[in-house]
Amino acid sequence: MTDPAREVAERLDTLYRAIDARAMRGLPIHNPCLEVQTVGFRPYRGWALGALVTPWFMNLVLAAIPAGPPLPAAGPGESHTLDLPVGSLEFVVGDVEGFGRLDSLSLFSPMASFDDPAVTRVTAAAAVTALFEPVPSGTAATLAAPRNRRDLLFGRGAAAS
Repeated sequence: MTDPAREVAERLDTLYRAIDARAMRGLPIHNPCLEVQTVGFRPYRGWALGALVTPWFMNLVLAAIPAGPPLPAAGPGESHTLDLPVGSLEFVVGDVEGFGRLDSLSLFSPMASFDDPAVTRVTAAAAVTALFEPVPSGTAATLAAPRNRRDLLFGRGAAAS
């Protein structure tokens, strides 16, 4: 039996490795210490959800699975909210040539603060895992006003008032 979320990850890996080789190397935002990786892809509500790591960004991404339900209604450049066990997160709709619609939530860009592909893999895996960890009872107020997406995903609470 095939895993449709893994198939989406493999397509993205192949596509972004080609983009890396063809168009990104040598650009100032490209970190030559890093590589393209797809991390933690799994089915969620009939879609594929995981992390895409490149030498220029790390994003959580959401993509349709063939024969699955359509992604939430929104056009390129627009955003939509996705309810996850960790809370509601906003994804921006994109259209990737050779792939189609790919909704993303930026975790890191550019990737200058990383110098090891193993560290980016661990970071991406932790972000995906955090999506599926419910917020403990009684902490909803703490998460009501996160400083940013990374703080929400990594449990660093709300901004100081």
